Amino acid sequence: MSQYLTRQRKALLEYLHAHPDESFSARQIADALEAQDVSLSAVYRNLAALETQGMVCRAQKDGGHEVFYRFTQADACRQHLHLSCSQCGKTFHMDVPATDSLVRQVAQSADFQVDRSNTVLYGVCGACRNERETTE
Repeated sequence: MSQYLTRQRKALLEYLHAHPDESFSARQIADALEAQDVSLSAVYRNLAALETQGMVCRAQKDGGHEVFYRFTQADACRQHLHLSCSQCGKTFHMDVPATDSLVRQVAQSADFQVDRSNTVLYGVCGACRNERETTE
């Protein structure tokens, strides 16, 4: 890989490490890295490589076509399952005791080992539920 791409991947990884609980579109990442001369095409290319390596996962919000990427290698993320709001897109860590309990229950009842770093449960966060209730 050339030095130019290494610099862009390094900038991308630094950005993802700094935002472990968030999901971003490639455009949002490119906009954030624009001052570092990281192009949108470089972001797409590097995200594809990082996804192949299992370092990022991608998802779509309900009813949307845009793809969002989440970094799965942050130390803070490794022992947690993730909760993602399908309305606002915010991602949260499930606390460790709840994660441990759920993973144990799945292992016992379904004889299935859950990959914590790559598991996201989708639903609606409290803030979005409250907002919806106040507008109804």
